[in-house]
Amino acid sequence: MTRGTKVTTTFIELSAQLRRFVSRIVLPDDVEDIVQETFVKSYEADLKQDIKYTHSYMLKTAKNLALNHIAKWDNQYNDSLDSSDDYQQNLSSMQLEDEVTSKERFLLFCRATEQLSQPVRKCFILKKVYGMSQKEIAAQMNLSESTVEKHIAKGLLKAMQYMQQQEHPSESVADKDTLTRRVGK
Repeated sequence: MTRGTKVTTTFIELSAQLRRFVSRIVLPDDVEDIVQETFVKSYEADLKQDIKYTHSYMLKTAKNLALNHIAKWDNQYNDSLDSSDDYQQNLSSMQLEDEVTSKERFLLFCRATEQLSQPVRKCFILKKVYGMSQKEIAAQMNLSESTVEKHIAKGLLKAMQYMQQQEHPSESVADKDTLTRRVGK
């Protein structure tokens, strides 16, 4: 085979495998560019010297190009973040606030479920917390699926009303009626 022909033939045979391989390393938008650059680099190298193991050479080239691409991207964004200590502090502060808010909402959710009757609470928690299907809950609790569905809907309505009342105690009765109509459908 003439120089370049072996690389071209190998590239055609490997192109799908190269795409899959590179897609594990970089974002989907960058895969084609790296695969094409792999061919160009391999072709240029074959023109300079005979590549004995073309298949391995292309895979190694694709891997190195993909890793270099990631390193360039990472350095670009690390430089901009490192220069901004305020950004890091704000990010930490926002994460802490989000965590506190999340814990407060979870505690409010727990208090809301405590307000439910025992069968409604059990159905509601099995569905919303444990992700069980209505059929599984019905079998476990020896209830009909329609009863389980009603308990879950009632639990959702009562929990939402309780949480809304605790978060916004000044809302009017009309707002609660609107919520009941929305959830009760």
